[in-house]
Amino acid sequence: MIELKNLSKTFNVNGKDVKAVDAVSLTVNEGEICTFLGPSGCGKSTTLKMINRLITPTSGQVFINGEDTSALDEVTLRRHIGYVIQQIGLFPNMTIEENITVVPRLLGWDKKRCHDRARELMHMIKLEPKQYLQRYPRELSGGQQQRIGVIRALAAEAPVLLMDEPFGAVDPINREMIQNEFFEMQRALNKTVIMVSHDIDEAIKLGDKIAIFRAGKLLQLDHPDTLLAHPVDDFVSNFVGQDSTLKRLLLVRAEDAADNAPSVSPQTPVSDALELLDEHDRRYVVVTDEQNKALGYVRRRDMHRQQGTCADFLRPFNATASHDEHLRILLSRMYEFNRAWLPVLDADQVFLGEVTQESIAAYLSSGRSRGAKTSIVSPAEAVAS
Repeated sequence: MIELKNLSKTFNVNGKDVKAVDAVSLTVNEGEICTFLGPSGCGKSTTLKMINRLITPTSGQVFINGEDTSALDEVTLRRHIGYVIQQIGLFPNMTIEENITVVPRLLGWDKKRCHDRARELMHMIKLEPKQYLQRYPRELSGGQQQRIGVIRALAAEAPVLLMDEPFGAVDPINREMIQNEFFEMQRALNKTVIMVSHDIDEAIKLGDKIAIFRAGKLLQLDHPDTLLAHPVDDFVSNFVGQDSTLKRLLLVRAEDAADNAPSVSPQTPVSDALELLDEHDRRYVVVTDEQNKALGYVRRRDMHRQQGTCADFLRPFNATASHDEHLRILLSRMYEFNRAWLPVLDADQVFLGEVTQESIAAYLSSGRSRGAKTSIVSPAEAVAS
């Protein structure tokens, strides 16, 4: 857990004191990712760097897992905090393995333990250890170097990870790939992470919490969905963008939004299927086998005044939804295929329910939040806390 209490930093600029960070108080719980957002010069990077004392606070306290870090010397503190920067910072005269294991070697790990850790982390980012560990940074692409920079920060198994715009210099295709790899690593490693970002979509995608800064003050700290649905003021509303409602679609997976739609078997008589459609006021129903795997669907108008079973009128899906896809992808697919609904299937094609344009609109118009609201901090409350 990371806790900041009234953390402040004042710089002397041309003989005048300028407050870059103004009494910031926040808590990031164990295993959470908190993303810092705000315009240039708002204090987000300065706040991050005060946590590992790359910048010395003027006042306030930083606690990591309940321990006041001011009691630790800077070297000890930094060896127990992973740190990733946009410029990557790999040592050009070291191999990839040597770069990854810099801190573990400083901590006295033996050669085998270092090598095993490097191999483990390389597998996490899908780079073959035999092919890459003995190469030098100049022999890797920019995206590959950035991935090495991320796992180097994780090598010593530090419980806390600080990231200062870690993916900002990477091209869009590689950036999305690295984000996905990092998210999968975080699921496995459960680090406590604070990440500075300039990209609201990245913050929404990765963050359990988002902190919005302005002029050194923390304006709002909330779950991404709460932040988008209930911005604390006009500045936050304008910063997250006019399409904040659509951004919320990134936060909801298909299986979480799926309705409990009925289904029938191929052997279901047409008369029974029509009765079910009337009961649920539907124009179609999904057909599943004995293992509840989706086979296709049948339409009311195809079966009207007909005999036989649903197998006689079975139609294949021309579009479906994977259980782990977010709603923005599904809405785009609906428009692409001119569909008002999509069946939601798991990895084994098991039918989980349906997502419809109506159910998506109902979610957005409700204003409800997928996650629990954490806190809303106004400037006055930040100073008073």
